[in-house]
Amino acid sequence: MPVSRIPETSQTGLHRRLDDVVMRHLASGWRQPLRSHSVQAFESVLARLQAAPALVLDSGCGTGSSTGILARRHPDALVVGIDKSSARLARAPELPDNALLLRAELADFWRLLIRDGLRPVRHYLLYPNPWPKPAHLKRRWHAHPVFPNLLALGGWLELRTNFETYAYEFARALALAGVSDVEVVSLAIDEPISPFERKYADSRHRLCKLTVNLGVTR
Repeated sequence: MPVSRIPETSQTGLHRRLDDVVMRHLASGWRQPLRSHSVQAFESVLARLQAAPALVLDSGCGTGSSTGILARRHPDALVVGIDKSSARLARAPELPDNALLLRAELADFWRLLIRDGLRPVRHYLLYPNPWPKPAHLKRRWHAHPVFPNLLALGGWLELRTNFETYAYEFARALALAGVSDVEVVSLAIDEPISPFERKYADSRHRLCKLTVNLGVTR
């Protein structure tokens, strides 16, 4: 497998504007219109979502390999993998019956779940695009306008990343939102949860895991 490059950044430590950006998003709602393909995907499976005994999200699932692994780990839940790329989803492996893949924008899908009163018991953010350039801060989920909606989903949230700064910025954003008991640890990989994780581990990236219980309101 080709060697993967470690994310490069000129940023040292947390972004200097992180607090200002996060606090601004926490103080104001995000009203960007929902994209039609996300709404159609959501509505096409709404009945199954509503009937699920428990919901697990694999946000940014790529080819869905991680969705299949998570579905086997959580056999009593419906595990939904969401990705915006139809090309990636077209490479999905055979999945268990309790797994479901959807093409949608995450920022739309999260808001649609909240709109319809649906909450995951577990939410996985596995290796989101790190956007390591300082100018791209607002593209990181913790500094994105949808961050308050991400928090409102609740559940046990697990973030994995090969960009350590991303994890610690995420923890800081949670603290600004009043969320405590956040844990960030180095991650040793025995059984990779996705092709990305295998590639990063084989390339000797330093991997981090953030976990936090945001509560369940369903």
